[in-house]
Amino acid sequence: MLNVLLIEDETLFAKSVLRRLQREGHTGTVSGSLAVARNSLQESLPDIILLDVRLPDGSGLELLREIRADEQRHHLPVVMMTAYGELEDAVAAMKQGANDYLKKPVDLEELVLILGKVTATSQLKRQLDYSQVRESHANEPVTMIGQTASMLHLRQQLERIVTLVNQSEGEPPVILINGETGTGKDVLARLYHASGSWRQQPYVHVDCASLPAELIEAELFGYERGAFTNAHQSKPGLIEVAEGGTLFLDEVGELPLALQSKLLNVLERRQVRRLGSTREHRVNAHFVAASNRDLQQMVAEGLFRSDLYFRLKVINLDLPPLRERKPDISLLATHFADAVARRYRLATPSFSPQALSQLQHYHWPGNVRELQHVIERSVMLSSGRQIDETMLMLHESPVAARPQTDELNALASMTMEQVEKLLLEKALASTDGNVSKAARELGLTRMAMRYRMEKYQL
Repeated sequence: MLNVLLIEDETLFAKSVLRRLQREGHTGTVSGSLAVARNSLQESLPDIILLDVRLPDGSGLELLREIRADEQRHHLPVVMMTAYGELEDAVAAMKQGANDYLKKPVDLEELVLILGKVTATSQLKRQLDYSQVRESHANEPVTMIGQTASMLHLRQQLERIVTLVNQSEGEPPVILINGETGTGKDVLARLYHASGSWRQQPYVHVDCASLPAELIEAELFGYERGAFTNAHQSKPGLIEVAEGGTLFLDEVGELPLALQSKLLNVLERRQVRRLGSTREHRVNAHFVAASNRDLQQMVAEGLFRSDLYFRLKVINLDLPPLRERKPDISLLATHFADAVARRYRLATPSFSPQALSQLQHYHWPGNVRELQHVIERSVMLSSGRQIDETMLMLHESPVAARPQTDELNALASMTMEQVEKLLLEKALASTDGNVSKAARELGLTRMAMRYRMEKYQL
């Protein structure tokens, strides 16, 4: 239920608006002038304000400026009402911080929809603002550790991209980050956001792999009231919420094919339309996508749209696995140890030569994320000033274990399809035929696993 303050001097129109609000379960009060409205705002704060531009004692734009300049009231959602044909007033209102506007004569159905949209957007923005403040105080500044040639080149690429985007007045390019799980694709995306002039705007991380297929469209694109069962009020999607900031689509290869087409449309036209709506919203956001899978191979297998792949691959950044940047391991280990020690107010431990050697020779199937977890555990369990090899508790992963010579010889004589079929058979056997579990072990989606099972008649 919303508490609405209607600032309007036309009595009949105000009464009809109040009746419509009451039918929706909302409450409302009417102020017929700026003076009455100012007194009302001193006494209590509404959930949303409907503000007419033309009032007996001045312009509603004056009150809008006062609200946005007031530390206690600047967050209040304000919807302006302008007479038909007064486009200049509407433009001025949006520039001065109005959340939306309605043209008179006002359609009451549109009014209800606008109230729901503005309220939901305002709530999400406050949540994001809170999250940004909390993150800025609680987390370490985002940084990319590494001095190997590949990491230095990657850092130079990112700096050049950010410089060009900062200078540009057009739409920012789409960026695609490739890399194995745990290599730091999310860190690179956050570094891109934190380095740009838009750093104070929202950063929205969407994990495409974790969102249920039946919910992901509504989460990304939003919906209008009544679009489906239980859609009791309008809700902006995460694409809209990222307005002015960065939308990070993590594991974009997991998006269903039907949604890939809608995402392509957003990237091409920079317009988004909610479920159940005929109206499109302009989206001015930076789009960064990431995948730990070979999207080009997925295109060949019919699992990813080729047009979306080429649209995403405007700028391609590749993150190398940790096993290919061994000289960076000691730098990363020291960085993580220092961060954990400061977080728990401990003395920063050093590493014994044996521990460093073990870190260097381990295969790191989980990449930087695995290293971070190993160091965090070691620092927390260490009682001294030095971490030795026993505290690391590293055991070679089955993924990293080297096949025996006879297995290598057998594999060498097989075709690629035979090897793939063998891997599928082993994964299904080890999981007692559990397709979902086998797919996770192989790093595949269930859809991709089913495709391969049908291909090899398993």
